[in-house]
Amino acid sequence: MKIKAKARLGVLVMFTFLVVTGLIGIYSIQNIRNESGNIIRNNYESLEYMQQLMAASDSTANRNYMEAEMKKYLQLQESNITEPGEAELTLLLKQDIQNLLRRPDSLNLVEVRKHALAIQKVNMAAIQQKNRKTEQEASDAINYLVSIASLLGIIAFVLIINFPSYIADPIVQLTDSIKAIANRNYEERLHFARKDEFEELAMAFNQMAEKLDEYEHSNLARILFEKKRIETVINRISDPLVGLDEKRRIMFANEKALQLLNLTEEQVVDKYAPDVALLNDLMRDIIRTEQNGTDHNLMHIVVDGKENFFKKESIPIAHRPTGENDEIKLGEVIFLRNITSFKELDTAKTNFIATIAHELKTPVASVQMCAQLLNDERLGSLGEEQRKISFTLQEESSRLSKLINELLDLSQAETGNLHLHLEPNQLNNICEQSIESVKFQADRKGVAIHLDAMPDLPSLLLDQEKTRWVLINLLTNAIKYSPENESIDIRTFVAGNKVCVSIHDHGQGIEPRYLTRIFDKFFQVPGSAVGTGLGLAISREFVQAMKGEIRVQSESGKGSIFTVEFSALVA
Repeated sequence: MKIKAKARLGVLVMFTFLVVTGLIGIYSIQNIRNESGNIIRNNYESLEYMQQLMAASDSTANRNYMEAEMKKYLQLQESNITEPGEAELTLLLKQDIQNLLRRPDSLNLVEVRKHALAIQKVNMAAIQQKNRKTEQEASDAINYLVSIASLLGIIAFVLIINFPSYIADPIVQLTDSIKAIANRNYEERLHFARKDEFEELAMAFNQMAEKLDEYEHSNLARILFEKKRIETVINRISDPLVGLDEKRRIMFANEKALQLLNLTEEQVVDKYAPDVALLNDLMRDIIRTEQNGTDHNLMHIVVDGKENFFKKESIPIAHRPTGENDEIKLGEVIFLRNITSFKELDTAKTNFIATIAHELKTPVASVQMCAQLLNDERLGSLGEEQRKISFTLQEESSRLSKLINELLDLSQAETGNLHLHLEPNQLNNICEQSIESVKFQADRKGVAIHLDAMPDLPSLLLDQEKTRWVLINLLTNAIKYSPENESIDIRTFVAGNKVCVSIHDHGQGIEPRYLTRIFDKFFQVPGSAVGTGLGLAISREFVQAMKGEIRVQSESGKGSIFTVEFSALVA
C-alpha cells in the first residue's frame, strides 16, 4: 500500500471514530433530554394536578370554587394519562368527584383523596423508573465514549510512536547513502522491504548507483592509463620537477628530483612537504620562499663532487569552476632548470672580458700618455688640425680607459673576487664627499645639488670607496639627464631597520617598460646619452656585496628616484 493511501486510511479511521463518538454522544444526550421532558410533561404535571385537586377539595366553604377547581384539574388529568393503570384510577377519581359534588360528605372526600393519591403514586413510580432508565442510558453512553476515546488514544499513541519513524527512517538511510555516493562509494545500496514509494525510490537509487559504479569502472582503466602516461612524461623530463597540492603535500617528484634529493618515492610522494624538509636541506630550499613571496631563484647544489646551478621556477596551478568568477588554487609545480652550462659560459665570458680588459689597460695607458706628450708645448707646437686629432685621441682613450676599468670592476664582482674594505662609516659624510666630486660637472651645467641629511644616522659597515663610486655614478647620471638650471635632491633617512639614501632628479624619466632592465649589463634606454651601459649594473653588484639593495622609481617626464638601502647597522 502506498504511503499516501496509508496516511489517508489512518486519517479516515480517526475521522470515523470521531464521527461515531459524536453521534453516540448526541444520541445519548437527546435521549436523556427526551426522558427528562417526558417526566416533566407526563408525570410531574399529573402530580401537580392531583395536588391542586386535593387542595380544592379542602375548600368546602366555597362550594362553587371547589367544584370549578376540581372539574378543571380532573379535565387536565384526563388529557395527561400516560402510565399503565392511570386511566382506571382517573375514571374512579372522576366517579368519586361526582359523588362528592352530589353529596359532600367525608366518605366521598376520602375516596377522592384515596384515588388522587393512587394517581400520584403511579406517576411517582413512573418517575423513579424513568430516572433509573435515564441513569442507565447515561452510564452506557459514558462507557461507549470512554471505550471509543481509549481506542482512539491507543491508535493515536501507536501513530505517534511508529508513523514518524516510518517516514523518517527511510529518509535518514537515503541521506546517508547520498553522502556515500558523494564520497565516490558507488557500491552503496538501499533496501526497503515495503510496498510503497520508498521501495520505488530505493530501486531508482540503486539503479543510479549501479550506473555510476559502471561508469567509474569503465573510466578507471583509461584514467590509470592517462596517469601512467603523465608519470612517464614527468620522469622523462631531464630537469628536477616537484608537484605540490593546495595543502603543500607532495603529489609527485620525477626521477631527477628524487636523485637530487637522495630520497625514494615512498619517502616523498603523498608526504607533507615541510615534514620532508625537516630531514632534507635541499627540500627546504626548494619549498622555501622569501617573506615577500618571491622564490630563491638561484640554487647552488653539489652533484657528484661538482657544483651545479639550478634556477627555480614556481608555476601556480589554479582552476576556475564553470560559472564561477574566482579561481581555486590547486597547488604548484616547482621546476629546477639546470643552468650550470650557462653559468659556466657566463663565467668564461666574464674571465675572458677581464683578461682582455686587463691586457688592454697597459696599451691604452700608453696611448693616453702619448696623447698628453703630443699636447706638451715643450716637444714642439702642433697645427690646428693636429691639435684636434690629439684632443680626439685623448678623449677616446679616456673613454676606453673608463670602459676597461668598469669591465674589470664588473668581472671582479661577478667572479666573487671583489675585495671589500668594510669599516664603520657615516652615510652623510660619504654623500658630502660624493657631491664634492661631481660639483664641477653640476656647476658647468647649472644644476644645483641639495642635500637633506638626517642627523644622527647609525654607523654602517661599508666600503667607503665602493659606496662613493656608486653615489658618484648615480649623481653623474642625474646631472647628465637633468635639464640646465634644474636641481637634484639627495636625502638620507631611516626606514625600519634600514639606512637609505635617495637621489631624485627632475629629468625626462624612464618609461615603465624599461624599469625592469635598467640594472642589466650593457643596457641603455633608447634615446638616452651615449654610455657603456655598465654603471648601474656595477652599482648593483657593489651595493649587494655590502648587503644592501638598490631600486628605482620613475615616470616619463617626471624624473627618476634611485634609492640605496643598507641594513648592516653598527651599534
